[in-house]
Amino acid sequence: MSTHTAEPVVDARLFDALGDPNRLRIIVRLCELGPSSTTQVIDVIQVTRQAASKHLQLLEVAGLVTSARRGRERVWTVRTEPLARASDYLTGLSRRWDAAVDRLRAFVED
Repeated sequence: MSTHTAEPVVDARLFDALGDPNRLRIIVRLCELGPSSTTQVIDVIQVTRQAASKHLQLLEVAGLVTSARRGRERVWTVRTEPLARASDYLTGLSRRWDAAVDRLRAFVED
C-alpha cells in the first residue's frame, strides 16, 4: 500500500519550456508587467522577431501563455494555473525529499 498522496498533474512540456533562459525571462516579464506585445517581449529577450515568435509559440503549446490579436500586434498573457500546478508539484517533491532525509537521519542516529 502506497503512502504517497496524489500528485498534481504537470505536463513535462511545462518544465521543458521553462528550462530555456529566454522563455523563462518572457514568463517573468509577463508575470511582472502583465500582457505584452511581441515587440515588448523582443525588447526583454533581445532576439529577432522570428526567434521571439518561436519561443512564444513553445510557451503557448506548453499552456503557459495565451495570445490575442490587437490590431497588427499579438498580445501575450501568462496563464497562472500551470505555474501553480508546477509549484504544487515541486512543493510535494520537496516534502518527500525532506521526509526521506529525516528517515535517513533517524536511521543513522539509531
